[in-house]
Amino acid sequence: MVRMKVEIDQGVIECDIQYGNRKKLSIHMDAIGLITVKAPKNLSEEIIINAIKQNGQWIRGRLDEISKLQETSQKRAYEDHGKFLYLGKEYSLHELIKTRDLEEEELKKNLKKFYITSCTKIIGERIKIYQQRLGVKPKAVEIVESDSQWGSCNSSKKITFNYRLAMAPMDVIDYVIVHELCHLIHMNHDRSFWRRVGSIVPDYKKKQEYLARFGHYMTL
Repeated sequence: MVRMKVEIDQGVIECDIQYGNRKKLSIHMDAIGLITVKAPKNLSEEIIINAIKQNGQWIRGRLDEISKLQETSQKRAYEDHGKFLYLGKEYSLHELIKTRDLEEEELKKNLKKFYITSCTKIIGERIKIYQQRLGVKPKAVEIVESDSQWGSCNSSKKITFNYRLAMAPMDVIDYVIVHELCHLIHMNHDRSFWRRVGSIVPDYKKKQEYLARFGHYMTL
């Protein structure tokens, strides 16, 4: 994966270039504005840049729409077609929970339960994979509500995860899991810690950027 910045008339477009065994180039944008260009192996940078520029107006228009949605993210529409994130994708409320004949407060309560239950299940499954790879095991794992942390690990080897992680893409969730498990080996953020994290998640800085840029959108 390669990060690229392309200047167009409307500004600068940042995107990730993903090379693979494919015949055609395609441009993808997720629900919160991360752009991925999927390109054939050995395709020249010039062709990729030209493709991005040709689609520049559409990309900027979509980014502007997403920006407006993010500005109003604190005012959620708790109705059938209100939009909420789950595993990095946008869903209508009725696709996540039952909405029929329920008032807003009940919908909020049930949606929060949905995220907590989902996060508990996801973390429970994924943490087994990475604790095996890292050769560690926490004494306890808990799903909590937090406005400031996505995860934490204390000296008692108890790890906590923010239930709002269920709104993030799976690879971002994996990064947070690996990050906290690595604290069972290194309690601080020294070079040894980041080397260990990088041995499992080489592009961990990209995951950090995702949380920094879009964490405010992962709310109820």
